[in-house]
Amino acid sequence: MGSKTGGLPDSVRFGEDFEVDVRAYELRSAGTPVKLKPIPMQLLLFLIERRGELVTRQEIADRIWGKDVFLDSDNGINNAISKIRQVLRDDPEQPRYVQTVTGRGYRFIAPVAVPSGNESPAAPSTPPLVPVGVASEISAPKTGRWWVVAGLALIALIAIVAYRQRDRWRPHPQAGNERVMLAILPFDNLTGDPDQDYFSDGLTEEVISQLGNLDPQHLGVIARTSVMQYQHKNVPLTQIARELGVQYVLEGSVRQDGQHVRIAAQLIQVKDQSHLWARQFDRELKEVLLLQGDIARETCDGIRSALGNRTTIAPPTPASLSTEGLAAYNLYLKGQYFWNKRTVESLHQAIDYDQQAIEKDPNYARAYAGLADSYALIGGYSGVQQSEFMSKAKDAALRAIALDDNLAEAHTALALVVQNYDYDWTTAEKEFRRAIALNPNYATAHHWYAEHLAFRGRFDEALAESERARQLDPLSLIILADRGVILYYARRYDEALEQFRAVRELDPTFGRAGMIMKVYVQKRMFDQAIAMAEKSYSDSPWYWSTLASIHGAAGNLEAAQKELDRLLMLERKQPVDAGAVANVYIHMGRKAEGLTWLEKALMEHSNVITTLKVEPIYDSLRGEARFQELLRRAGLAE
Repeated sequence: MGSKTGGLPDSVRFGEDFEVDVRAYELRSAGTPVKLKPIPMQLLLFLIERRGELVTRQEIADRIWGKDVFLDSDNGINNAISKIRQVLRDDPEQPRYVQTVTGRGYRFIAPVAVPSGNESPAAPSTPPLVPVGVASEISAPKTGRWWVVAGLALIALIAIVAYRQRDRWRPHPQAGNERVMLAILPFDNLTGDPDQDYFSDGLTEEVISQLGNLDPQHLGVIARTSVMQYQHKNVPLTQIARELGVQYVLEGSVRQDGQHVRIAAQLIQVKDQSHLWARQFDRELKEVLLLQGDIARETCDGIRSALGNRTTIAPPTPASLSTEGLAAYNLYLKGQYFWNKRTVESLHQAIDYDQQAIEKDPNYARAYAGLADSYALIGGYSGVQQSEFMSKAKDAALRAIALDDNLAEAHTALALVVQNYDYDWTTAEKEFRRAIALNPNYATAHHWYAEHLAFRGRFDEALAESERARQLDPLSLIILADRGVILYYARRYDEALEQFRAVRELDPTFGRAGMIMKVYVQKRMFDQAIAMAEKSYSDSPWYWSTLASIHGAAGNLEAAQKELDRLLMLERKQPVDAGAVANVYIHMGRKAEGLTWLEKALMEHSNVITTLKVEPIYDSLRGEARFQELLRRAGLAE
């Protein structure tokens, strides 16, 4: 048991009636076998073996899957923990067996008893937790049942991991057609001036974008959100590769001196830490676009060569920036720097920088695309009515497309606008598909398209698209949280709960994971919902709406009315999303008033209208003629 013992007895008991028969590789409750799949069973045995100790997620991944196996261990751990809790009937909020240590791992906390006669096994009898995919020999008792069960379990585990790895790790590709994954780590800013971080961050994002477009069928490039997690951190490359599911890493630094820029970069193959190439690039600042293209092309060529494909990518057309163009480019990079922060204040700053970039260069398509992105998001983040921003977002997106029809970001922004504001679902889907075709490595396009599919009730497609987004941006909290939202819309509440909890373990303050409160309401876990709502206080319309809705659903109508009064008082002072008010009335059972506010939300183009078809809150209204008319007007009728 880690540092305490070399293994487990043949049988252990815990709780009121649970017993693990280690020899038979079986969990029983009151003597009756309980179905538990191989990976959750391995994890349960590992936690019991280390009972009372913190077992980190990294230790779990290393023990079950192995240190050199690249796969999505985070989702595997989350799913296994969820299955264990289900069969043990364990409440993660008040655990009796498996305790979550937020952001670190898990601890088995129940006392364990050893049945008489099993106290001192002659040799450890726990089936070894074999790293799947790593050659090992298992010394097992000569018991027919154990041999069959263990053999089948091992075969199943190898098959599962081999299947999940098929596109992730091929050390000896034959034809150069395999899709490998690359992470471009944040370029270090060596200027000594933190105000220049925007340039090194912008350079990172631009190289990601260019590489993503060079050979998307064979090379996947991890998105900016995930790689920025490693900025200013000394993390081993093997850990980065495991967490991101990549086989190659590009790292480098940038130094800007007057009108000159010097970039040092090296491409590393992770499996043996070999350097495929290392280069230093010196350019005039006006040639920065050409420099990015050189780095992207040489990186792609280096990977293709390592895979046995000696063909090279055609170099980009040389490009130099005018004085105005260089100024516009720098302003655009600053805009992207603030857009990625995703706060109301930073979105306003991004808008300001993109507008300045357009003033410098009125034909700069990417600045218009950046402007469209910021206007499209700011309404939802600020809680004010959409109409103030969406027309500007649409104008900017259309202008970007007119200037450069091959810009995936512009098509993605337009898709979001026509979906959320015009309720033009056909055009939105066409634009999302166009964006993905232009740049299959653009994670945001996959992410927002997954949400689009979910709004239309196409949940299997939505989850598949969400998984594509996650593979490209594995550490993006918004992508992980929105997967929980899709599961919630699909009424898969237990899976949604586990997904949101996984996000909250990574960041307890992440706002979108607050959707877990909706899951609590649907599962009638009102105490947990109210406790969480009260902890997340903010003087915003959606806070009062959420708290009032929970009280209303729980039947605490007096408390719900109190919070509703606060919301209505706020609504008289400032614009408030009508959907926030509608949801309270619906939870209180006041359908007519709820429908009236939903009709107002439709006129205001509230974001809640996009969820009419799938949001469980509205299930009580689906038989109402007024609600069916709302669905029709929103383009969501059957």
